Amino acid sequence: MEKSKIENLIKKITSVRLKKGFSYENMSHELSITPAAYRKIETGETKLTVERLFRISEIFETPLSELLEIDPGGFQQINNESATGYQQKIENFYQENKEVYEKLLQSKDEQIALLKKLQEMK
Repeated sequence: MEKSKIENLIKKITSVRLKKGFSYENMSHELSITPAAYRKIETGETKLTVERLFRISEIFETPLSELLEIDPGGFQQINNESATGYQQKIENFYQENKEVYEKLLQSKDEQIALLKKLQEMK
């Protein structure tokens, strides 16, 4: 995923958080992390996990498609003459999301492995 898309997502999260009146402390409490850790998510210092993105969407009571700025009507086919163009847009959309999804899964697996190591050290 392009860096600008991630930056746009983070800006959207910050914008919605401010509109909803949530502070770093509110968000960190809801996510069970420290305020400093949440701040790092919004500044891009820490990568946003899929799980946290879903949880943020729930906290905001905002559809994930809105945070990701995906137009749910953007993929509706209007007529048969332009069907090829719409099909290409849909295929590109799924390919981009597949790559992001695979990276997020890899990140999740790495986090699980790290947590297991930390657990074993205790």
